[in-house]
Amino acid sequence: MSDVILETRHLTKEFKGFTAVNDVNLQVQRGHIHALIGPNGAGKTTCFNLLTKFLVPTSGQILFNGRDITSAQPAQIARQGIIRSFQISAVFPHLTVLENVRIGLQRPIGTSFHFWKSEKTLDTLNARAMELLAEVDLASFADTMTVDLPYGRKRALEIATTLAMEPELMLLDEPTQGMGHEDVHRVTELIKKVSAGRTILMVEHNMNVVSGICDRISVLQRGALLAEGTYEEVSKNPQVMEAYMGTTAGALEGAH
Repeated sequence: MSDVILETRHLTKEFKGFTAVNDVNLQVQRGHIHALIGPNGAGKTTCFNLLTKFLVPTSGQILFNGRDITSAQPAQIARQGIIRSFQISAVFPHLTVLENVRIGLQRPIGTSFHFWKSEKTLDTLNARAMELLAEVDLASFADTMTVDLPYGRKRALEIATTLAMEPELMLLDEPTQGMGHEDVHRVTELIKKVSAGRTILMVEHNMNVVSGICDRISVLQRGALLAEGTYEEVSKNPQVMEAYMGTTAGALEGAH
């Protein structure tokens, strides 16, 4: 099996004459944490929406495990193992933490949302649900109503429900957005932990997070791929410095 799990070839998206994603050739290596970064308006979210099939490309190809998924529907790519967190796995606020993960576990076995089934049937999923909660440090919150969870813990629960769907590739959309320092640290460590044996592609603004856990970084500017490499390589790239800071001095250090 190829080392490349996800690849785009000349991926382009135009909106009425405006090119939001322009001829992007991206390769995500299996087992890596790969970040998609760039200044506001760079096309990161549009690119993510193309990869998860919420948008249809104007031209170009998307390949997952060597298979062309350019024309696939969101549900089809989810079944193949591409799961986008913080959108597809939005939590149910008035269920407990355990119940939320249990719903995620029901999807792959084809009993999605069968709330009318007997409690005993659903209890068979509890052991796996508790394992997943332990993986994201939420076991002690199992009986807590989700609405009562602190914001950072809700994000951890979203990761648990995503893991319940057995992703081969997890796409994390701004996983630390709106968090205080303590939550950012906790969620960053959590992403690092759950990346074992998985591939993660994330859009992230926080450069401390990116520099701390990402194996590879792709920088977008005005919809085009500006640079790619390790954080050390990218942060010293004069074009990246210019894109972020409007100057060739101080680059991403100032973007931390």
